[in-house]
Amino acid sequence: MSILVSRGPWDPFISTIVNDQRMEGDSKVRCWKTTDPLYIEYHDKEWGVPVHDDRTLFEFLLLEGFQAGVSWALILRKRENFRRAFDNFDPVKISKYTEEDVERLLNDPGILRNKLKIRSAISNAQVFMKVQEEYGSFDRYVWGLAGGEPINNGFESFSEMPSRTETSEAMSKDMKRRGFKFVGPVICYSFMQAVGMVNDHLTHCFRYDEVSKQSQ
Repeated sequence: MSILVSRGPWDPFISTIVNDQRMEGDSKVRCWKTTDPLYIEYHDKEWGVPVHDDRTLFEFLLLEGFQAGVSWALILRKRENFRRAFDNFDPVKISKYTEEDVERLLNDPGILRNKLKIRSAISNAQVFMKVQEEYGSFDRYVWGLAGGEPINNGFESFSEMPSRTETSEAMSKDMKRRGFKFVGPVICYSFMQAVGMVNDHLTHCFRYDEVSKQSQ
């Protein structure tokens, strides 16, 4: 999930970007202000934390693809439904989905019923497994594209934050070459933020230092 107004956790209808992001009755200062408990949970425990588990990396890869054109708030609300519908994001099982599974997913009101994204999830699972076979793990492959180590950007405001970088463009190019879909450079940067390849918590946020230490 990116920190972009068009692709980020501070969707205008949910949050307000101001210098002081303390919630009422909560002394913690966050990157953005929201009363949505899913947002708070995601921000405080997941966003920007380095991920090296292949299944979790695959989950974020698919969720970032499904987020294209919609808010991250919607993805968070449907996340458990996605996990149920997509066999807990098991790439082995998803790679074997048939037309019956496509129809099942298209008729599942708990997820985003976009045929192109559903088919892409299946083909991405197949490519994902090929990458695992080639590199030993998807983690080794994708973190290698990102330089191998987390980057603590130290942004003070969202206006400093890019929507894409040279690294996300290179990642997108290589992943597309291998057959991955819904992996444009903006989506790839969102993915990098989500799985901790970059720590884009703002410096005033209580999580910035915590995540920075986890990245060392």
